[in-house]
Amino acid sequence: MVDEKSRDYTDNDSLPIPSYDEAINSRPSSSQSFLGRSEISHDAERQGLLARRDGPQSGYRIPTAESARSSLDLLPSEGSSPRASTEELRREIMQMDVLEPDSNGSTTRSNRFSKHITSLTHSLSSLNLPFRQWMPSLDYIRAKIPSFLENLRPNWILAGRFFALFLVLFLAYLLFLSDIFSIHHRPPGGMTYYPDSIRNFMHTNVNETNIREHAKYLTSFPHIAGTKGSFVLAEYVQNIFSDNELEDVRMEQFDVYLNYPKEGGRKVAIIEPTELAWEANIEEKLAYADEREQTMVFHGHSKSGTVQGRLIYANYGSREDFKFLQENGISVNGSIALVRYYGTQEDRALKVKAAELAGAAGCIIYSDPAEDGFMKGDPYPVGRYMPSDGVQRGAVSLMSWVVGDVLSSGFASLPGEKRRESKENNPGLNKIPSIPLAWRDAQRLLQALRGHGIEFEDGSSWIGGVPGVNKWWTGDQHSPIVLLQNEQDEVERAPIYNVLGKITGIEQPEKSIIVGNHRDAWCFGAADPGSGTAVLLEVVRLFGELQKRGWKPLRTIEFASWDAEEPNLIGSTEHVEARMDDLRRNGVAYLNVDVAVTGNEFQASASPVLESALLRVLERVADPVTNKTLRAMWAEKDNVVKGLGAGSDYVAFQDMAGTSSLDMGFTGAPFPYHSCYDNFDWMDKFGDPGFQYHKTLALIWVFVILELADRELLTFDFTVYADAVKGYVNNLEGYAKENGADKEGLDLAALHKAGEDFIENARQFHLWDDMWMNDFGEGGFESNVMMIKRISHNTRKMNFETNLLDINGGLLGREQFKHVLFAPQAWSGYDEAYIAGVRDAIDEKNFTRAQEQVEKVARILSYASQKLNH
Repeated sequence: MVDEKSRDYTDNDSLPIPSYDEAINSRPSSSQSFLGRSEISHDAERQGLLARRDGPQSGYRIPTAESARSSLDLLPSEGSSPRASTEELRREIMQMDVLEPDSNGSTTRSNRFSKHITSLTHSLSSLNLPFRQWMPSLDYIRAKIPSFLENLRPNWILAGRFFALFLVLFLAYLLFLSDIFSIHHRPPGGMTYYPDSIRNFMHTNVNETNIREHAKYLTSFPHIAGTKGSFVLAEYVQNIFSDNELEDVRMEQFDVYLNYPKEGGRKVAIIEPTELAWEANIEEKLAYADEREQTMVFHGHSKSGTVQGRLIYANYGSREDFKFLQENGISVNGSIALVRYYGTQEDRALKVKAAELAGAAGCIIYSDPAEDGFMKGDPYPVGRYMPSDGVQRGAVSLMSWVVGDVLSSGFASLPGEKRRESKENNPGLNKIPSIPLAWRDAQRLLQALRGHGIEFEDGSSWIGGVPGVNKWWTGDQHSPIVLLQNEQDEVERAPIYNVLGKITGIEQPEKSIIVGNHRDAWCFGAADPGSGTAVLLEVVRLFGELQKRGWKPLRTIEFASWDAEEPNLIGSTEHVEARMDDLRRNGVAYLNVDVAVTGNEFQASASPVLESALLRVLERVADPVTNKTLRAMWAEKDNVVKGLGAGSDYVAFQDMAGTSSLDMGFTGAPFPYHSCYDNFDWMDKFGDPGFQYHKTLALIWVFVILELADRELLTFDFTVYADAVKGYVNNLEGYAKENGADKEGLDLAALHKAGEDFIENARQFHLWDDMWMNDFGEGGFESNVMMIKRISHNTRKMNFETNLLDINGGLLGREQFKHVLFAPQAWSGYDEAYIAGVRDAIDEKNFTRAQEQVEKVARILSYASQKLNH
């Protein structure tokens, strides 16, 4: 202990009294030992790669802390001094400016009072808190009160000194609370870095080899949600999070409804007439030469059962396609509908729903080479496109109607949760069996329709690219009878695991930027989602390296690896539902990457409030091939930031929690989507040889995170948002006219007025941003009061999207979706839709409800924009 002495002194022992030179020049040899590890190493840390230097460091010496005890306390008792006399001692101490001469001879009183002042000065010198540097320690006060009271006699000089001391303390207190004392932008707790230094560090340290090695492991075995493969990868991700010093690294479990194909439980066959009898292969060939295990072909969340019926070809399976059949006398009732992927209805689940509503007993969806196969280019393994046996798996749960676990809509399916909804008549599930096929199998079905129903002329949009089908027919009531068998294992409480970790912010630790990618795949998943997961792990490593150098963000950064995205955005949605109130209060932004790379063209979809931050980042990142900035290439192609549909894990954040979201990646030509041919070999040869675009996306992701987590003034742009809303309203007006709503009296005046008010409110709001940037944006200093105002200003930015939620309502029949501007349109699926409540009502020809929705959206938009300035 620091208070132990090498020997005990008795009352009769004499202590050596230092000479004047010794007293002012000597330093206790033990003082160095009182320096903490952080103090001793402070100068070394300042030589780190990125630390900001506020001035020249040459010759700098770390300040030392002197003892809080007065030197007078060490004087021996009377008579023990080797000095000639007490008077000689008094004169010597006076020379040291400890005592003042007393013209009245009151030396004793002056001696004692000076001793109080000296002790007070030394005690306070060891304290760090600003307002305490003028105050004595409690131990000193406790020890001195008796002698102080004994010597407290009327004395105007003493009273004056006390008054002066009180006045100094009072003025210091006022000055500390005022704007006179300025503080640096970054609070204590993290090293300060120049933004350019951080960007240079990231550019220098991002490593495509790391990303490639991650991708190779992540795609080495199948990992469907809820299976051992997905859990093994969860452990892999968790270890990397921990190795890179993320905080609170953990797995988050939910128990959800999932289905899996039974061995021998799936069948597609022509059973009548017998001369056409045939059975589909269904399964893909082995994608790897080493014959490793791969997943069976099926539709997630499809209806289990066996059905049969006349075969009817229905093009892309849109409602318009089924309407065409009906209008031309082709009955779909009781049939097996054969439709192809993509086209006028992108969402496979809505293809099955349209077939169900048209009366079909089952639905088969095949991959047509005109969309993603040899008609586009060489198929795998020679080229990048889908081979003849390639099958696009996928979920057919209705994610534009219900997201997350379909048996726990609106609440988190935590382990032990007893509430469960029924599978029967569930709004998130289709009611007829479905199965995907390769064009290799669909070819025989299309050939069997020859001579039945309507024949299509060359050039018709109903004609696909399957070879060997000379004529395309719809089929009719005399078509061959097809058997569709889809028997499955259904698990109502399958465990899934999100992996979470974070870096806590030092200015607003409760405010979070969430960074996410899903981990589960339909097979090996090199592009979807392995490319995104590999990039995420490199991003985590980069921030781990930055943390080791003392850096901390202003706001908290959360990292998430979601499970069970493929079945219905389950992992992310359950996470949001479990912490909905917290996200609505404290969520700053959600930054998503699903498929990171399938080509070389950067694309992004986002809330408009994030557009300016993204474009600023693109100015700082170059294309690895052309060496042009991505911002310049973006402008050359007239690219725009698109709206958010219902295609990935941002849905629950943006549409339910009101957390501004971004989804991005490098896209290219079609690839073997959701097939086992989407594997590491495909990515290494065709998707991104050299993994340079993976590396580039890692930089973009890192820089966007820093824009939102580490800038003093949050880079949300409401001017862009207001202009976008004006475009949404104009677009809605055109949609209403196309559907005859204007003739039914639908009036959008309230929405136009709310949009114009938003433009003006945004302009006024950003005047404060301009003022702050002019005064403090170039590395200046801000006062306590100004910092508080800035944090309040930032909080208003964060709250804007939350204020756009219809929390007590939501879309009719789809109450999970609360955002009045962004939500998937009921029949749009992956496509973005704006002001969906009005559009849904127009689609249903319910113009009274459409007008009610117009008034509601206008009211909520006006409230949100007004709250920016009030």
